[in-house]
Amino acid sequence: MWFIPALITVFAWGTADLFYKMGNNERDQYSAIKTTIMVGLVMGLHAIFYYGMYEGVAFHPSYLITYLPVSSMYILSMAIGYVGLRYIELSISSPISNSSGAVSALLTFLILGTKMVWIQFVAIAVISVAIFMLSVFEKKEADKELAMSGEVVEKKYRVGAVAIVFPILYCIIDGLGTFLDGYYLDYAKILPESEANMAYEITFLIVAIVLWAYLRFVKKEKMSIFKEKTKGLAAIFETTGQFFYVGAIASNAIVVAPMIASFSIVSVILSRIFLKEKLSGKQYLMIVAIIVSIAILGFYDG
Repeated sequence: MWFIPALITVFAWGTADLFYKMGNNERDQYSAIKTTIMVGLVMGLHAIFYYGMYEGVAFHPSYLITYLPVSSMYILSMAIGYVGLRYIELSISSPISNSSGAVSALLTFLILGTKMVWIQFVAIAVISVAIFMLSVFEKKEADKELAMSGEVVEKKYRVGAVAIVFPILYCIIDGLGTFLDGYYLDYAKILPESEANMAYEITFLIVAIVLWAYLRFVKKEKMSIFKEKTKGLAAIFETTGQFFYVGAIASNAIVVAPMIASFSIVSVILSRIFLKEKLSGKQYLMIVAIIVSIAILGFYDG
């Protein structure tokens, strides 16, 4: 029963990455904020109608505060990821972002004393080196494009050359969130899984409402959710993946974890097909190294 939900999660999250990239309008300075709003809206509706009304989960507002350290890490990492997609190829961003498992594994090992086998340390080292090399290659590509165009850009405006910082930040912050999630749900058992996920989604809804109010009343920027179809699709696929992930990972974690962790393969393939992203052989080599290392970490997790 785990295979179909896991497969749906892989394609849902891989497709969500594609729509995130497509929905990030470079001409709209508030595009990333609008994406965050749409994701928060869909997740909030899912929490209210599925967990609240359909499942009848007993929820107390205090859970929002209890789970806030975890929720804040996840939401912050996602918001940073949306900003970063304006400046960097999805083919590079997605594998780096999904290396957050290496961060959470290290934190779990160092703080909670969980054991790690030698191949996990190798995988973490490979991910670290590959991310560093991707940043080097990305800067070389950015410098090459500037040289070919003859354009002179001041250093403080050369976002493209340092754009890889965004997925790296996502990786670190999301990894911290995953570590805290494991502590809350497995190690200390502070909250049950359904209540925790509901708290996360409702917190995301609150953030979305605050951001909408900020755009509407402070920045005087109008936003119609019905005109943000691409962002809405990204939010729907994100929430769908999360829903099926919970059931799949609970059924057969040791097999499901590496399968789902490698959903960035779907992102890379879709970005190549639909966004026509072209990367160098060296960049693809580093991406493959990261994806394989993610799979190794997932396989030996648990």
